[in-house]
Amino acid sequence: MPAGRTVKNMNKRNELPVGVFDSGIGGLTVAREIMRQMPREKIVYFGDTARVPYGSKSKETICTYSEQIVRFLLSQEVKAIVVACNTASAYALPQIEPHCPVPIIGVVEPGARTAVRATKVGKVGVIGTKATISSGIYDRCIRDIRPGTQVLGRACPLFVPLVEEGLWEDPVTDEIARRYLLELMNEGIDTLILGCTHYPLIRKTIARIVGPDVQLVNPAYETAMELQALLERENLLASEAPSLGSAESQYRFYVSDMAEQFKTFANSIIKYGILSAKTIRIDQY
Repeated sequence: MPAGRTVKNMNKRNELPVGVFDSGIGGLTVAREIMRQMPREKIVYFGDTARVPYGSKSKETICTYSEQIVRFLLSQEVKAIVVACNTASAYALPQIEPHCPVPIIGVVEPGARTAVRATKVGKVGVIGTKATISSGIYDRCIRDIRPGTQVLGRACPLFVPLVEEGLWEDPVTDEIARRYLLELMNEGIDTLILGCTHYPLIRKTIARIVGPDVQLVNPAYETAMELQALLERENLLASEAPSLGSAESQYRFYVSDMAEQFKTFANSIIKYGILSAKTIRIDQY
């Protein structure tokens, strides 16, 4: 993979933005947590809204798309990259990481580590897209950390369109969630990983269905914490507070389609001023 443009001023490398990408809008939950936990950091976000969802696509396609996006983010001179998509983290990250010239992390390992710490009975549930669940990535990560842990996965393909339609607290979403989660609840899990970055937006619904005895793990928050530790370890934390003015000078958003719809959705969940989005031809990277 091309290394992208060389950073012109290495002394100012810590003031460069963090790149974040997802198949669409779900990764905004990760971007939001980064904004909350690291308010000095700049962000370049890309949502692949023309090719969403990734969860039903082949590994080869997911890797191709992810490589294109990483090349785009490198062209924006980012200092680190967050793969804010469970499916891309499962399939593409292992292929991209060895060749990426900047630190790159996904959302799977942070969530897996937190779930292992949280479970008391050794039964962890994972909900996600078909591709994420089929990959077995959470199963492998959790068992590497704590052998003998029982990991029960459940694909929930209808959650993404429900979230994107804005039906976060709707009787339809309640009913679908109940159908998806009943099997996991009957298995006696005490911890549930929200294994898709869309799912934190219906966290209240999921929590209501599974009840107070099941601890929910939000990989979006855990990933932001992991990013903070990584940047500190690599001496890449931003040292300067952002200049006063529009949030757009600190946060830049790009999509492959439907910029206006993306902007409306982004502004509904991110309360940092009016955000805009620019459409680019990602297949040119």
